[in-house]
Amino acid sequence: MSELFQSLQFPNGKKSKNRFFLAPLTNTQSHEDGTLSEDEYRWLIMRAQGGFGATMTCATYVDPLGKGFPGQLGLYDDGHIQGHQRLASAIKSEGSLAFCQLHHAGMRSPKELIGQDPLCPSDNEKFGAQGMTLNEIDHCRKAFIEAAIRAQRATYDGVEIHGAHGYILAQFLSADLNHRDDKYGGSLENRSRLIREILQGVRAQCGDDFLLGLRLSPERFGMKLAEIKSLYQSLIKEKLVDFIHLSLWDAFKEPEEEEFKGSSLLSQFLEIDRGEVKLIVAGNIRSRADAEKILASGADFSAIGRAAIAHHDFPIQAEAHTEFRMRDLPLTEAYLRKEGLGPKFIKYMQNWKGFVSQEDE
Repeated sequence: MSELFQSLQFPNGKKSKNRFFLAPLTNTQSHEDGTLSEDEYRWLIMRAQGGFGATMTCATYVDPLGKGFPGQLGLYDDGHIQGHQRLASAIKSEGSLAFCQLHHAGMRSPKELIGQDPLCPSDNEKFGAQGMTLNEIDHCRKAFIEAAIRAQRATYDGVEIHGAHGYILAQFLSADLNHRDDKYGGSLENRSRLIREILQGVRAQCGDDFLLGLRLSPERFGMKLAEIKSLYQSLIKEKLVDFIHLSLWDAFKEPEEEEFKGSSLLSQFLEIDRGEVKLIVAGNIRSRADAEKILASGADFSAIGRAAIAHHDFPIQAEAHTEFRMRDLPLTEAYLRKEGLGPKFIKYMQNWKGFVSQEDE
């Protein structure tokens, strides 16, 4: 049997039935107060029914000031728990692990959504963002931890802290954006301090049985590959996480930085002994062959993004057909509706060049 369809157990005993992980995907189809909508519920449950061993929510904002998108799912208030509990329970009833990704957009929070200038580690003229006070950093840390506690109450198997894609925690990591001269700026140790404090706080409050992971991207948004490798290694050594989710944009590409060219970007991380920490890899995985290649290289999970939008049952199809791959783009609106996308999600996908056909079936 292909390794893709073999189970994998985390140290706390929780087990994924296969190596397919639904990537967290923005879909803008929940209610504006952050509560779960029927469209978002249906979209995610169809993926659990479609055979994913682990199903993760979209980026779920932990603070009203960290909202990044219209129609974004929230978990900053106890009033959100009921919807999440319904969602987590339904995902798990389909034999899939249920994860919630926790997110704060920082300077990328649109002013029209949050009603004030967005927050950033330091003032940022391009985004009209204001540098955070120590009290605001403290509030941000607590917001992530309290959202994780709510996720546990909602019966998720675990959470992923979003530290990638230029959002608040990546903004702290970036020496290009973070110009602070206090304990949260300067050295990589200081710039990664908030991430560690959040991870330590979640672990202390939620315990070892609640799975805890971090998403990182080693390129773009001011990230330096050597620094992300160093952070990756130290988080493993300190046993702060159960898994690390690398978002590589293209899991098969070379690094952009000249000094690392000659090998794949992913290989830079596979050379590091990660012990019991599981590695999830995302980035342009669009076929069974792609997913198998990721596992053969040494990763534990293949995270499916665009191909999971196109195929709610990507894992089932991949198991049934060795040559299975994502169907060619563009996709019609009628096809996307059949795959569980609501009207707002389809409208959002029309911003992705070449994804949605201009003509319907």
